Amino acid sequence: MIPVLAPEEMALVDRQAAEPVEVLIGRAGAAAAHRAARLVSGVYAKRIVVLVGKGNNGADGRAAAAFLSGQGAQVQVLEASDIRPGQALPSADLVIDAAYGTGLQRAYSPPSPGASPVLAVDIPSGVSGLTGEVLEGGGAMRAVATVTFASLKPGLLFGAGPDLAGEVEVVDIGLGALVDAVVRCWLVGDADVAGLLPHRPRDGHKWQTAVQVVAGSPGMTGAPWLVSRAALRAGAGYVRLSMPGVDPSVLPPGELVHLPVPASGWHAKVLEELSRVKALVVGPGLGPVVGPSTGPERHDLPGGEVGLLVSAAGVPTVVDADGLNAIGSLEGLAAIVARRRQPTVITPHAGELTRLAGHAPGPDRLAETRDAAARSGAIVLLKGSTSVIAAPDGRALLVASGDARLATAGTGDVLSGVIGAFLARGLPAFEAAALAAHVHGRAARTGYSEGLVASDLPDLVAGWLTELPRP
Repeated sequence: MIPVLAPEEMALVDRQAAEPVEVLIGRAGAAAAHRAARLVSGVYAKRIVVLVGKGNNGADGRAAAAFLSGQGAQVQVLEASDIRPGQALPSADLVIDAAYGTGLQRAYSPPSPGASPVLAVDIPSGVSGLTGEVLEGGGAMRAVATVTFASLKPGLLFGAGPDLAGEVEVVDIGLGALVDAVVRCWLVGDADVAGLLPHRPRDGHKWQTAVQVVAGSPGMTGAPWLVSRAALRAGAGYVRLSMPGVDPSVLPPGELVHLPVPASGWHAKVLEELSRVKALVVGPGLGPVVGPSTGPERHDLPGGEVGLLVSAAGVPTVVDADGLNAIGSLEGLAAIVARRRQPTVITPHAGELTRLAGHAPGPDRLAETRDAAARSGAIVLLKGSTSVIAAPDGRALLVASGDARLATAGTGDVLSGVIGAFLARGLPAFEAAALAAHVHGRAARTGYSEGLVASDLPDLVAGWLTELPRP
C-alpha cells in the first residue's frame, strides 16, 4: 500500500528529518529532473522553462533547473511572483511547475503554458493538497505528469487533482521511516489484493465461505440477484438468499440457495439460520419491507427489522442501500453496532451519507468518512471516484481503481456482494471493504468502455481475480 499524507502530516515529517533541508531539496530536484528527462526523451539542447516560487517547492524547482542545465538543457527559470495571471510563458519543450506546493492556502492564477507540456513538482500549483479542489478564485495548470515526494497527497487523489496532475510518480527522498511512523492512510493497489486475499484451502468446503444475503422486496428483485451473483463470483462457496415476501421462483434457476422468509418478521427467520454462514449482507432492494421495530427488549433500536437483524447477527455484516435508509442516522447505527461483537461495514454513496450524518459531505472526503466511522463504530466505505474506507480508530484506505463505467445502476449492489465474499473468505472487515472496492474498480476497467451494466461485473470480478498473479 502506498502511504498518503495530508499537508500537515508531510510538514511534520519534513521537520523531523535528520538531514539538512538542502539535502532533501537536492534529492527532490534530482528526481524532478530525471522525470523531466523521461518526459522529453532526453534533455540535451531541449528548452525547459521552470516556474518557481519562494518556498521549498520553488527550491525543488531551482535544484531541478541546475541538474537539467548541467545535462545540457536550455533552462529558463522564472519567478512565479513576476508572472501575470494568464501571461503566456515562453515556448518550450517542457514547463516545470514548481511555483507552489501542497501548503498553499490562497488562490493562485497561473500563467499559460501554451502548447508546452507541464510537469508538476509535488502537486499542480493552485490545487489544495488536502482536498484536490482548485483553491477558490484561482486556477491551476494541467500537468501531463506530477512527481511527488515521500508519499502521495490527498489532493492528488480527490477533486480536480487527478485530472490536473496527470500521471503521478512517488519518489522516496530518504524519509520513508518517518513517513511510516506518521501515516494513517494508504492507497490500495493490485499487490495488496494478491498478498492479502486468502487462498481457498486444498481441503476447503462450501460452508467455510458461506454468505447470507437479505435483500429485495416485491418488484425489486434485481438487487438481490446482483449481490448474490457477485458474492459467488468473488469466492463465496455458498450464497443463501432471503427476499422478504418474495417467492424465490421469480429468479432464474442457478447456484443460489433460497431461504424463504415472510414479508413481516423475517429477521427472526434469518437469525435462526445464520449460524453456519460466515458473513451477512443486508439492505439492497429491501424497499418498504424493513418493518417497524417490535419486541420490548429492542424498542430502543432504530431500523426496524434491519436493526433487529444486524444487532443480533453473530457474523461480520455489510449494510447497504435500503438498510442504511432504514437505520437513518449515524447515532442509530452506533446503537446497533454497540450490541454487536462482529464488525459492521456500511457502504454509502454521498447522498446516503448525507442522510446518515445530517449534512452533505464537504470537500475533505477523508475527514468526513473518518468522522462517520468514529461516530458510528462501523467501517465506513464512502463510494466515489476515489472511495474512502475508514475505521473507527482513524485509519483509512483509499481506492482509485474505478472509472466512469461504475456510474450505473446496480454496481453498488455488486460491491456489497464482493465485500461479503471477502469477509467470508477471512479478511478483516477494514481490508475486506477496501480490497473489494479495488477489485470492483479494476474488474470494471476490463469491461466495455461504453454500455457496461452492473450484471456484467460479477463475471468480470471472477476474471480479474483469476488473472491476478498470486504468491
